[in-house]
Amino acid sequence: MTKILMYATFFIVGLWTGAAHGAPEAEIYDFPITRVIDGDTVAFEALFLPPPLKQELSIRVYGVDTPEKSWRGQCDYEKNLGQQATDFTHDTLFHGDKDIKIMIMKWDKFGGRVLGDVIVDGKSLRDLLLLNGFAREYYGDKKESWCE
Repeated sequence: MTKILMYATFFIVGLWTGAAHGAPEAEIYDFPITRVIDGDTVAFEALFLPPPLKQELSIRVYGVDTPEKSWRGQCDYEKNLGQQATDFTHDTLFHGDKDIKIMIMKWDKFGGRVLGDVIVDGKSLRDLLLLNGFAREYYGDKKESWCE
């Protein structure tokens, strides 16, 4: 079995079994970040995925919610803070030489992306977003409005 195929098999089976048991255990990987989607979601290179699948997955930072940006925001305050959160995540990940790890916990309830965290020079992106006021704790309940 090729190394990539073996890696893909372990990755997919590990996520499937973790999701099936609801276990929040995490695996840590050295996948490169390809882009920032918003404050709490980034994409990473997933060369282990077989064609015709796109060789990129998104990871949503588990346990936080950042404001929506652009047309998804419900008010100007949310849109502005959402863009600031996105810029903060981008700057945190892409400015300077960083040691970045992807910590994957399970598949997201919406499918197509995973839940976990991004570890930047040993620090949790989740914690950095909370510490800097760009996120609130969120575990899948009803979201609080950023506009009130």
